Order: sequence, then C-alpha cells, then structure tokens
Amino acid sequence: MNNPIPNLGTAEILEGYQQFVVPSYARFPVAFVRGKGSYVWDAEDRRYLDFCGGIAVNVLGHASSVVGKALGEAAGRLIHCSNLYYHPAGAQLAEALVRRIGAGKMFFSNSGAEANECLFKLARRYGASRGAFEILTAQGSFHGRTLAAMAATGQEKVREGFGPPVPGFRHVPFLDLAAAERAIGPATAAILVEPIQGEGGVRPATAAYLQGLRRICDRHGLLLLLDEVQTGSFRSGRFLAFQRILESFEKGNDFLPDGIAMAKGLAGGYPMGATWIREPYAELLGPGSHASTFGGSPLACAVALAVLRHMEEQDLGRQIREKGERLRAELEALASPERRLIRSVSGVGGLWGLHVRRDARSVALELMDRGLLVAPAAGNIVRLLPPLTVSEDEISEAVAILRAASRDEEAMS
Repeated sequence: MNNPIPNLGTAEILEGYQQFVVPSYARFPVAFVRGKGSYVWDAEDRRYLDFCGGIAVNVLGHASSVVGKALGEAAGRLIHCSNLYYHPAGAQLAEALVRRIGAGKMFFSNSGAEANECLFKLARRYGASRGAFEILTAQGSFHGRTLAAMAATGQEKVREGFGPPVPGFRHVPFLDLAAAERAIGPATAAILVEPIQGEGGVRPATAAYLQGLRRICDRHGLLLLLDEVQTGSFRSGRFLAFQRILESFEKGNDFLPDGIAMAKGLAGGYPMGATWIREPYAELLGPGSHASTFGGSPLACAVALAVLRHMEEQDLGRQIREKGERLRAELEALASPERRLIRSVSGVGGLWGLHVRRDARSVALELMDRGLLVAPAAGNIVRLLPPLTVSEDEISEAVAILRAASRDEEAMS
C-alpha cells in the first residue's frame, strides 16, 4: 500500500504545524517520519535512540509487529460497535487486568485523564450520601489536562490562566502521612496519589507511605485511589508500580487500593485508558453514571490484550527490572552534585529521573542533538523511558551519549 503522507522536509512540516495546529505544545524542532524498535528517524533520515518512548507509551518500541498484527486483525473483524452492546475482547481484557490486580471491575476509556476522571466521579458518588466530595492529592502530582484533572494536579503552573479551578481538590505534601491525616475533614471522600510521581520529577513513594495511606483511609472511611497512568504496564518491573514498591514489605501482597487509573503503555501506542475499581465500589457507577463513546472498543481491547500477553510471554517485566538495575549503576557513576551534568538519579525499572544542572528542556534539546531522546519533567529533571524491549547495546549507547555530554559539561565548568 502506498504511503498517503507525502514526503516533506522538516521545514515544511514545521510550517504546516505553525499555520494549522494549535500551539499548545512546546515541541522540539524535529519531525519524525518512521521508527523501528528503540529508534526513530526524522524527515532528513537522521536516526535517534528513543528513551522518551512517547512518554512511557511505546512499551514494545516503534512499529511493533505485535501491535501491527493485532490492529490489522481486529480492524478486519470489528472496529467499533458502541457500548450499547457487548463484545468478546472487552470481556477478555477486563478479566486479564482484574486477575493481575485484585477482585474488582474495569471501566475502559481512551486516555489517562479520562481514567482519572472515572476515579473522581467514583469518589463523589461514594461520598454523596454524606455530602463528601473532596479528594486529597499530593503536591507535585500530575493527573492530566482536563479541568478536573488540572484541579487535582498539585502544580500551580498547570492551572495558570484556567481559573477558577474545579472545586473539591486539596493538595498535601507528598510522602507526609501526618499532613494527609490532618487535612481530612467532613467533606473528604478520597485520597489520590501516584506511586511514583513522573511529571513531578520521578519521586517514588515508599512502602510505608502507601501502607500508611491505606490505614488512614480505612480509619476515616475514605477511598484510596492510585494514578498509575505513567507507571503501569510493567514500567517499574511489575505490572503496577505499587506492586513493585510493596513486594518486599511484610504483607505487601495483601495491599490493595480502591481504584487505579491506567493508560499510556496499556495498548503499546494505541489510545487506551482503563480504571480498575475494587469490589464492592464498582457497583456505585451504574447505568447512565459514566460513559465513553470510544472507550473499550473491540479494536482497542484487542490490541491491549495482545500487548499484555506479549509482555508476559516475553517476561518483559523481569527484563526491564534487570536492565534497570544496570542502568541505575551506570547513571549513578555519571552523577556528581558538583560539576557534572547529572547531579543525582532516581527511579526504578524503566522509569528514571536525572536531576541535571541546567534547565531540563535545554538538556533534552542538547541530548537530542547528540541522538538521544529524553523527556523533560518538573524542575531540572529529565526522564529516561526506554521501551521494555530495549537491548543491552542500546543502554550502552544511551550511557555513552550521556557520558559525552557530562564530560563536555564538566570541561566548561
């Protein structure tokens, strides 16, 4: 089949965006036209090692044959049939996800913000009988770009110019159990946190913090909700990051939140969001209470199911866990709080944050010029988000680029 997209140079592509696309993104001046595995090529056919990964989306890399095959087969069978009806892929995917989390039910959507919106509505429906509607979230958190998700986000810059914020959200210090409990009032219905703050600078929660939140919620009759949009799909080395954080904690396997938002890597690049709701709270969202036209389509569910099965068949969670430990060691060897580019390192599995000496965007642009794609986060943090299929040689290549950049930074100091 002929490519319907004409061959354009970078200048022409950028001009098209400038003329016809809303400028809501701070895009880097590069246009990608194809990818394979851990690499992408721009319009001038220059190759880049992609450790941005669509910001944790491309878990199987670019142009995955698993995703392509599932898309082709599902598209040739049944693309969309509306949530007025049932279809087998939805039932299979829901069962597969529930079995990997715990007793509960799934709601399917298209994005992380939508998955979180389901949690917001769940919390309000849960507290409605006693007039409770408020959700406590963490400072530094990020939960999406809808009006409600921006209000939930613990970063003032996200809400700037979009006031007044949607009521019902208050922000408390991350990792501070005492502050969370002090903030609880008669209107509080739930607490929502990320097991690892991604956009907020790759800040992992501790097992004691998550267990403490569970006890606080139980004591006060609140829902405990987790945003695993960026950290799910084996990004941490386990299917969900809270499972990785709690695995060495006594009775960690008994821990369950009451709701979990997922998206990004769930369907390997195809738009897919999902919300798991613990029994018996799933029954709170009965017919007519929540909906998504495209959410849980036969096509989306078939792709997500194929991606999930492939990740488990290839044991990609274990692989990224082991490669992540190697990456940690090599990154920490490059880190220095004084003259080097990288001051410190945080993260787990396939999600790493580098605290750099300069503005994160300028560092990301410099690394892009050297052939490595990374994702800026809050403050002076750049994220490394390689595909779960990343090879040892590709890790070596990324570290070599970072080492050269660090060496040049030190020479200029």
